[in-house]
Amino acid sequence: MTGKKIIYYLLAAFIAGNILLIYIQYNSAKNINILIKGNEKVLGETDVTNNLRELNRNINSLSGNTRFTRRSIDSSTASEKASRIRKIQLEIDNLQKISDDDTSVKYIDVLDLLVHEKLHLFKNDSDTAVSNPPVSGQPQVFSAKTKDLNDSIRMVTYTIENSRQKLLSKVTSAIDKSGKKALRLGTTLIVFVLLSGAALFWFIITAIRRQNHLIIQLNASEKNARDAAQVKENFMANMSHEIRTPMNAILGYTNLLQRKELDEVSKQYVQTIQKSGENLLNIINDVLDLSKIEAGMMRIESAPFSIRALVQSVETMFHPRVSEKGLLLSVHVDESVPDKVEGDATRLTQILINLVDNSIKFTSKGTIAIKITNEGIENNKVKTGIIVTDSGIGIEPDKLQKIFERFQQAEDSVTRNYGGTGLGLSIVYDLVQLQNGTIEVESEVGRGTTFILTIPYKISGEIIVAQAAAEESFNVSTNFGNTHILVVEDNEINQGLIKHLFTYWNLEFDLAANGKIALDLLRVKKYDLILMDIQMPVMDGYTATHEIRKTLKLDIPIIAMTAHAMEGEREKCLSYEMDEYISKPIREEKLHQLIEKFINTKMPESLHNDYENIPAAAYRYINLAYMKAVSMGNLEYEKTVTEQFLEAIPEDLGALETAWKNKDIKSLRQTAHNMRTSISVMGLNETLEPYLSTFEYDDLDEDLFQKKFCSIKKICHGALQESQTLLSTL
Repeated sequence: MTGKKIIYYLLAAFIAGNILLIYIQYNSAKNINILIKGNEKVLGETDVTNNLRELNRNINSLSGNTRFTRRSIDSSTASEKASRIRKIQLEIDNLQKISDDDTSVKYIDVLDLLVHEKLHLFKNDSDTAVSNPPVSGQPQVFSAKTKDLNDSIRMVTYTIENSRQKLLSKVTSAIDKSGKKALRLGTTLIVFVLLSGAALFWFIITAIRRQNHLIIQLNASEKNARDAAQVKENFMANMSHEIRTPMNAILGYTNLLQRKELDEVSKQYVQTIQKSGENLLNIINDVLDLSKIEAGMMRIESAPFSIRALVQSVETMFHPRVSEKGLLLSVHVDESVPDKVEGDATRLTQILINLVDNSIKFTSKGTIAIKITNEGIENNKVKTGIIVTDSGIGIEPDKLQKIFERFQQAEDSVTRNYGGTGLGLSIVYDLVQLQNGTIEVESEVGRGTTFILTIPYKISGEIIVAQAAAEESFNVSTNFGNTHILVVEDNEINQGLIKHLFTYWNLEFDLAANGKIALDLLRVKKYDLILMDIQMPVMDGYTATHEIRKTLKLDIPIIAMTAHAMEGEREKCLSYEMDEYISKPIREEKLHQLIEKFINTKMPESLHNDYENIPAAAYRYINLAYMKAVSMGNLEYEKTVTEQFLEAIPEDLGALETAWKNKDIKSLRQTAHNMRTSISVMGLNETLEPYLSTFEYDDLDEDLFQKKFCSIKKICHGALQESQTLLSTL
């Protein structure tokens, strides 16, 4: 039975119960009124009977066998006789007030006439006795008429009493009947209330039992769901580990092969292997991201970042693929968009990568455009508009609503013709929703597709240090000095990969196949860093780390290496007193950076002094953070790139001006694009990005060109002067 039907039944029962209660109450009140009126009548009949008896008694006291003597008519008895006469008159008047419609009424009228006649006769007899007093000691007998009146009065009184008795019996019967009915209705009411209470109690108990049963079922279902989620999480973790471990070897050895001198065919094979491995890794990451989102474990971080630098890095990332397909990728950021915002740059990058990758996949010719707009600023938050447009195959209108669903493609043939899992756009949709944003899609078959997003970001006032490029590049010639590293890894392929990397980096290391062997090595040898795999036979990485910290009492930096990429894995590693975490497949640059972080790089003392004397914070235009991150203290490298900057910038400024004078817009745009690389070494991308973007993408007129060119020239001249000063210190 549905909840809606139960409500209807309860409502009908409530209405029926109220109607029955009203009916019982009405009849009960009616019978109680009959009882009250009947009792009043009984009391009235009692009064009538008493009046009749009193009337007879008073009349008999005036006549009958009573004889008048001289003494009886003395003045001493006059008042008593008068009082009795008044009582008789009062009693007959009370009898006249009876309003019952029965035969006793006419007899009362007859009695009234007889009593008045009796009183009149009595008065005449009394007057005669006074005027002709009897002989002393001889009583005077009243007339025969008086006796007849007395007999008539007694007869009428008896008749009235008999009539009233019948009426009293009738009233008593009615009272008895009403009383029984009232009692019956009262009993019915009590029974109804008891039955209703029992029914209500039964309903409540049944509802409570049903609710308890549902709670038990819900708890069981929730437990099953938790168990299923745990099984799924374990499966995802194991799948991640089992797939990422061989992927680590595939990508790692592919990178090593690319450093060898190979013929063209071999290079093509290696590049194909690497590309396929990267694609497989992207699919794995998509599945893991989907699992995180479903489990509610996807975290949105908040940190300052540059929108323009982020979009530019995405453009750089896709440039080879776009060029390979003969497409044009354009990027435009409105000047009104604040460059420094706070949000999750990683998730925004993931969104753009998925959208652009989707556009490249379905576009065979034409353009792909990324446009960043300002949709409004309120409470120090900018509503950032993101528009990704392509000129690809488009999507049919009836398919648009499904493209954000998981494992969905616009057509069944899409997967066969273009590949893909159908997860990319679903993940984009979820990531946008997690950041309180919106996403829409517009498309026309054969003319392309446009994705329109809005994501709110807090406007940041913090200075952003350029790190993106530094993370993508590292100097393998760093001198790690006399550094010893213990690598705890059970997989032989991964052992071989790390062996090749560390040999290439001139690092000394020992290999241990499990945690127990690592503990034995740590007892006899000193190491500067430990790379600890998590899942190993005999003793896993967590147990080994616990023994290192608690039993051996060593504070050696430990970097966890794990193929588990689920949310919370890094926190779990840190909770076991590990110092850092790196997921497989291991990226060479990431591993190199972590080693640098925990190992004091050995550089000549003079090099340290020269490096520290560089006045990095004394400049207004240039920013040396990127150059220092790349050079890692190599002053010769810094001197070379500074000289190149001093030579390139004046040439680029001249080329811009010449191209505009010759109305060679294509050369102008190309020069503006190339300048991004020239200015990056001095950290000028953030400052010059709005002006270079205008030259590269916008329609220019004379006023706009001169305005922007003057600003570029002013900034570049200031940067050249500061670079010249920097060069003198190198």
